Amino acid sequence: MAGVESLVVEETTSVRRKPTIRDVAAAAGVSRGTVSRVINGGHWVSPDARVAVEEAIRRTGYTANHAARSLATGRAGSLAFLLTEPQHLLFQDPTFALLLRGAAEALAQRAMTLVLLVAGTPAERANVAHFVSAGHVDGVLLISSHESDPLVDELLEAGVPTVCCGIPLGHEAQVPTVSVDEIGSAREMTRYLRGRGHRRIAMIAGPHDTPGGKFRLVGFQEEMGDDFDPALVEEGDYSQESGAVAMARLLERTRDIDAVFAASDMMAAGAIATLRKAGLRVPEDIAVAGFDDSGLAATHEPALTTMRQPWERLSTEMVSTLLEAIGGAHPAPITLPTTLVIRESA
Repeated sequence: MAGVESLVVEETTSVRRKPTIRDVAAAAGVSRGTVSRVINGGHWVSPDARVAVEEAIRRTGYTANHAARSLATGRAGSLAFLLTEPQHLLFQDPTFALLLRGAAEALAQRAMTLVLLVAGTPAERANVAHFVSAGHVDGVLLISSHESDPLVDELLEAGVPTVCCGIPLGHEAQVPTVSVDEIGSAREMTRYLRGRGHRRIAMIAGPHDTPGGKFRLVGFQEEMGDDFDPALVEEGDYSQESGAVAMARLLERTRDIDAVFAASDMMAAGAIATLRKAGLRVPEDIAVAGFDDSGLAATHEPALTTMRQPWERLSTEMVSTLLEAIGGAHPAPITLPTTLVIRESA
């Protein structure tokens, strides 16, 4: 009787529990990545494996309507805009809104849908990985990436077409990228500040495990040459608060700084707030320059000298590159130029 009771429970559970991509993989005798590629209409799946997966989907009843539609069209008709940062940064940092708007407009022209996903915590990352690998989107626009974040590996393992905004550290050769010339841009801004007569130039860099944090610092160091002083470098997280804290640390260390290059406009604004509290004028006492020109730079007081990123083109190139990857191509990396915008702060 105990065995019968167990069997009844198992049968009831199997009826009530919604089949997963893991169930389909087990039934078909293939990996979850292969199932994901079939559902997404991807290439590099053998005919035998495709037939096995399609039959397993029918037998298990896995997301029946979605699977039937995907198998018929080969597409979900949507892309994910994936931000691997805390949720509050989506609303605080204007750069994300610019990229989101550009991507949405590019997809609207193609009668496709953009799905916003945020994976700033381990739980959110697990949910996102399950969602995208289940075929609810055709691919992922990865807007921010950290070298230590395992999400890129999870996307690659699941066979989900992905394009990164910026070079994904540790995965440079594995994921198509659309980025700006980080090193060249930082060199140009540093060269401009030096050309204005500044010699003791500090930098507020972004996180070292992000492409902007790493490569903008490289460009700054290269252009400073023998005048580079590691004691004049502080790290922030691109937020205004972090820029304020980094500037305070620099002032505690020395007062002979005559210019500051911040790796984002938000951090530049934070640095200026700290300088004002210290009784220093911008640009009369210390020049401050930023990076992005995301809207804040033009409205700030004083208006920020900055490096303008081509936001609309970044978005459209990312969408085009991802659609090429979904179609089976191997897109080459795209590097876009920035523009030096001179305003009042430096």
